[in-house]
Amino acid sequence: MNKNSYIARSRGVSRLYGHLILVTKYRLKTMSPEMMTFIQQSSVDLCNKWQCHCIDANGEEDHLHLLFRYAPQLHLSKFIGNFKSVSSRKVRQSFDSELRRYYWDWTKGFWSDGYAIDSVGFAPLDVLKKYVENQGKDRLTALRSVAQLSHPDLHLSIEGGNSRVKG
Repeated sequence: MNKNSYIARSRGVSRLYGHLILVTKYRLKTMSPEMMTFIQQSSVDLCNKWQCHCIDANGEEDHLHLLFRYAPQLHLSKFIGNFKSVSSRKVRQSFDSELRRYYWDWTKGFWSDGYAIDSVGFAPLDVLKKYVENQGKDRLTALRSVAQLSHPDLHLSIEGGNSRVKG
């Protein structure tokens, strides 16, 4: 899908992007690399079911970032609720024995009750995609590369856990 093109629907066109962040229940570090691959594949299927386009899905052991494109007719809260319940069910079915070490009560689900959703403007899409791609990699390297993509004339200095931008 061309990122510059608009999605045409019956009465209008749109170019909308969303950045969804889901956290595992109790923020437990339960997602193995195999589970993350499974969730990434499931994300594409779920987005297609809701007539969205999954641009990228990645995360770390305790959270998932989903970058997707959608039409204005999509009810985001319904999509997110369905995404959480279906992906949770699929993960629990496929990784039952692995997850039983962490979760003793499946009625509580795999994902935390809350979520974060951001609308993403067209301009920073490449920067956000790079951020999602770098999930799980060295944080210092990822932070520098994203900062450099956002503002090529600025240099990020990180000392003792504090970051400063130098012009």
